[in-house]
Amino acid sequence: MKHFFRRLAVTTALSAVVGSAPGLAADKEPIKFATALDFTAVYTFLTDEYSEGQRDYITLINEAGGIDGHPIEINVSDTGNEPQRGIEAYNRARDDGAVLVDFLSTPVARAMVNRVLDDKIPMITALHGRGDASDGETFPYVFPIMATYWAQAAILVDHMDQEESLEGKKIAHVYIDSPFGREPIPILKKLSEKLDFELKTFPYASPGNEQSSTWSDVRRFKPDNVIIWGAGGAQAVSVRDGIRNGIRPEQIHSVVWLAEADMESVGTDVAKGVRKYQVAASGTDSDMLKEVMDKVIDAGKGSGDKKNVGRTYYNVGMATMAVAVEAARLAIEEHGAPLTGENLAKGFEMIKDYDAKGLMAPVTMSAEDHQGGGLGRVVEWDGEQWAPLGDGEWHASFEDVVWDEIEKEAEKFKEESGD
Repeated sequence: MKHFFRRLAVTTALSAVVGSAPGLAADKEPIKFATALDFTAVYTFLTDEYSEGQRDYITLINEAGGIDGHPIEINVSDTGNEPQRGIEAYNRARDDGAVLVDFLSTPVARAMVNRVLDDKIPMITALHGRGDASDGETFPYVFPIMATYWAQAAILVDHMDQEESLEGKKIAHVYIDSPFGREPIPILKKLSEKLDFELKTFPYASPGNEQSSTWSDVRRFKPDNVIIWGAGGAQAVSVRDGIRNGIRPEQIHSVVWLAEADMESVGTDVAKGVRKYQVAASGTDSDMLKEVMDKVIDAGKGSGDKKNVGRTYYNVGMATMAVAVEAARLAIEEHGAPLTGENLAKGFEMIKDYDAKGLMAPVTMSAEDHQGGGLGRVVEWDGEQWAPLGDGEWHASFEDVVWDEIEKEAEKFKEESGD
């Protein structure tokens, strides 16, 4: 298994494509992407699904002839969430000609920022990494491509306020006591002043298996709404303990990291009504998922367990790779082959209103905005699946507040870097 993750170049799919896909020239150089993920330490609750979605999307593209006849090769390795292993994986990928990297790990991605800036190799940091990397002028080769945690917090608060004015209300922020858990607090504080609600924060110790005392404190605070900010098993614990302490499911609002498996752990009926931020549609109803089901999964070319297809993290993985492939397509269309890191970055910045055939919140990037607009929506667990609330439209919220934080932190990075 260890060797499998160290080098998974989708060779089966590539060999089939080279021999049979219409329009695919066997002598065209492959475009190389590298995903050095955490399969064995912290993020195991999502990595298999996420990587499976990425690889199945690459298979879909290769089955259709790649990008202008260039097949995509994806090198998958395991970092165990360790920055040093991430650096080693990055160096191997760079030396092998990779023009894109994805680590899905905030510690590893943060350790890689200066390297990708120096080497001019785009790094996607969807739903992790530095929020201030949304500032493309400061971070020209780092691409969050989706709403940062700051933007997610803003969308959650806006949803609460739209349902019922938050003026005079109480919001509890229950979070894992780590940089990730503390990430949205500056935005929440600014919004509490803007909307005149009372904010109180309630940390719990990592990994979050025991939160009972924290939720006792939350119960005494008597919040009108709760935001839970954790990941993996800690999220199910938060939902379960919240409900046990008298918090109604519909009062609980989560960061993106809450999935079907968590609802199954709590009890699908017990958790009915819980809300969360969403960036990629769940299920297989989008045109993109229908294509993957038809041309990859049902054709027996899937990379993992079929039951994962359409689940939260599988679809997020597909969405990230769809954006990367669209950037590569635009770059080759505009600048030709071979694809370089510099031209791929320009490709990202040419993406306009791209939603991967209904799979995800539309993304529009520019040299200034690498977050892609910071869109999302709030969905509710209906007992069986995540269902959009309201009109279900993708949108951004309190962009002025979010970008003030982005620019402030980006300025700090420039000062620390001596720029």
